[in-house]
This record gives sequence, structure tokens and C-alpha cells, in this order.
Amino acid sequence: MSNKDTALAQPIKIGKRTAKNRFVIQPMECCDANPDGGFSERSLERYRNLYEGNAGVIVFESITMQYDSRARDMQLSLQPDNRENIKEWEKFIKDMKDVNPDPLLIVQLNHSGEISGGGEQKRVTVKPLWGFYDDDTPLVDDEYADKTIDEFVRASKILYDLGADGVDLKFCHGYFGSQILRPYNDRDWKYGGSWENRSRFAFDMTEKVRKVVNDDNFIVGSKVSMWEGFPGGQGSAGPDTAVIDLTESIDLVKGLKERGADFILESTGAPSITMALHMPEKGKADDCYLHFTMAKIVKEAVGDDCVVMGGAYSVLNRGKNTLQAVQPEWNSLFHWGNYNIEHGYADMVALGRQSLADPKLPAKYLEDREDDIKWCTACDSCVELLIRQQNVGCVVHNKPYTEILQKVSAEKGRLKLKVT
Repeated sequence: MSNKDTALAQPIKIGKRTAKNRFVIQPMECCDANPDGGFSERSLERYRNLYEGNAGVIVFESITMQYDSRARDMQLSLQPDNRENIKEWEKFIKDMKDVNPDPLLIVQLNHSGEISGGGEQKRVTVKPLWGFYDDDTPLVDDEYADKTIDEFVRASKILYDLGADGVDLKFCHGYFGSQILRPYNDRDWKYGGSWENRSRFAFDMTEKVRKVVNDDNFIVGSKVSMWEGFPGGQGSAGPDTAVIDLTESIDLVKGLKERGADFILESTGAPSITMALHMPEKGKADDCYLHFTMAKIVKEAVGDDCVVMGGAYSVLNRGKNTLQAVQPEWNSLFHWGNYNIEHGYADMVALGRQSLADPKLPAKYLEDREDDIKWCTACDSCVELLIRQQNVGCVVHNKPYTEILQKVSAEKGRLKLKVT
């Protein structure tokens, strides 16, 4: 059977739009913006390769609208009052559509909150996590959160006007949206304490984006951490326990759908705290099953008219992984991607680290050229480059990034990431 006949190759409706296949490119921050937050040649090259790769959906990496509060020194940004920055975005969208008009471009909008970098960056918090952030980090108030919602809405309208296909309102991975949603946020304020208060931030934002961008052809959705895996994190039973209770997470995805979300991009963990939950390690490939399960739970919650994009596939590659009790023909990214779609556990397959190893994997799969694919080894050297605030790419398959890692390692030594 040709790969063109498989579930991964079939089109799917996302809202009023149609993705040509079931591959999604995850929003992968690569720390290669120009000093002013605009597109560098390296940024443009990365996205040209992704567009040539022909995935059904490309979710553009996390961008900041608050340039004084960002997670990366070289983070790409959308600055609503900077005409040159907006012109760059207009040209970028046009140029990428010229490369390949088929992929749907969804831009992930974010505020880093307490994960904002040090130095001159302004770090703010909903409630400092014990032993992790300084107690003197400024607490946000109602006005600050309201302003943040307005910034997301304004950026969504700008992107719509420039020709983007949609936005991902980020409520995952320990960033500002997560910080508000967590049970840990038990402060007495407009967006704290009760679930009604904490969910208001996400729900109001989604409603306002839908109202301001009054066009059903514009895709709106969110990447969501269903369970962060530490006391008081998203998906936990209370502010002081890590016991899993998905009641609020399920209500979140249902509420987003009810307010106009066309998709949910499933995730778990908070990378600065529980990285392995977010991104299964080489030695624990079976953590991917947690993501498969969470995607199924989301799908059951939102139904057929909201697309669920499932993650954690990169660690599987072509079967060179540590999955146990699995027959060889089941042991691959493509098997589990097709299986989960066929069984209704997810609608699309989202690729993160694998998209760095080979941005053209979707095209190669669809053209029955699997032998040409460059596979992610889950070495996580790309993660080390991200932590080091260096340009991020695949160290195994792309020599410039190998050289960057060698240089920073000679200067600072290697980070001790747990990869076995």
C-alpha cells in the first residue's frame, strides 16, 4: 500500500479550513532572531525548509509581544507598534506562501511570565514556585493580566490582516497562561483561587479573539498541558498535590471549544521543571503512551468538530527506541501515528524534535521515500542549545549546529541532561 492511502496522508477540516494531511509541525523555539526580534536569514531558512516539507499545518514557534519580558535573548517577536517588525511579518507570510501555498500557518502567541530571562528582562509571576523562582519577583495584578489578554487579541488581529491562517493561544509548559490556570494560583485576585476565576483568563481571551477577528476562516486554538507533574501544576488535584485530577484540564478544553477553538494541541509537563513529561527521553520512549492517552481524553471531551493534535512521536523514529513488548512492525512513528488516527484517539500527529532533524519528513513520507528520512535520535542536544540560548537545530544532521554545540561546550562544558 502506498503511504498516500494511509490515515496520515488524508486531508482534515480544521474549522472552515482544510489541512492537506495529518502532519503538524510543533512550535519549536530556535533562538535565531535578529537582535531586534525580527527574522534572521537562519530563521527564514528554517521555515523555507518546513514549507518545502509540506506538512498539513505549521505551528510557528512561540513568539513574544512583550519584548521586555521574553524567555530567549534571540526570540522572534511580533511588536504591534513597530512598523518595520510588522512589515517583516507581512513579507515572511507572503514569501512562505510562495514557497508552498498548502500548509496552514498557525502562529503561537505567548507571554513568558516567570520564565522570562534574567538580566534586563522583566520577570513577573502569578505566584512564585517554592525553591524555583525568587520570592521578590513582582506579582502581576488584575490590570496586568487584562492588558496581556488585549495584547494577544491585538496580535491575533494583526496576523489575520497579514494573511496568517490562525493563532495558537498558549496555555501550556509553565508560561504565563499555565501560571494562571494552575491550582497553585490560589491568590485572591480576579484570575486566582477558584477554577471559575483561573479559567476566565483563557476563556475571555478566546472569546475576544473570536469577536475581534470576525471570520470563521481564521483558525483559533490552544496548546494545553493536561498535567504538569508537580504539586499545584495544571491537571493536579489541588494547590499542594501532584496527584492527577484532569477535571479542570477537561473543562478547559471543553470551554475553549465552546468559545470557538478549532483545535487543541495536546501536551504535558512544564519543560523547565518536568521536561521528560513534555518530551519523552531516549531511554524512556514509553512515556509517549501518556501523550497518546491524554490526546484520547481531549478527543473524547471536545468531539468531532474540534481537531486534536497529539504529540510525543519524535522519540519513536523508525523503531530505534526503548519500547518494550512491541512487535517490530508496530515500533515506529508512522505506525503509532496512523494507529491513533484510525482509532479516533487523535486527529493529527505533531512533530517537534523530528522536525529539526528532517523538516521534509512529511513530503518524504507522502512520496514513499521513507529511506531518505533523517531520523531524530532523541539525543536532546537541541534542548541543550535552547537552554544555552544558542541558535537551535539538529546537531546530528546539520553541521552548523554541531559546530555551535562544540564551541559552547569548549567554553562552558556540557549540560548534564539525562539521556540514556
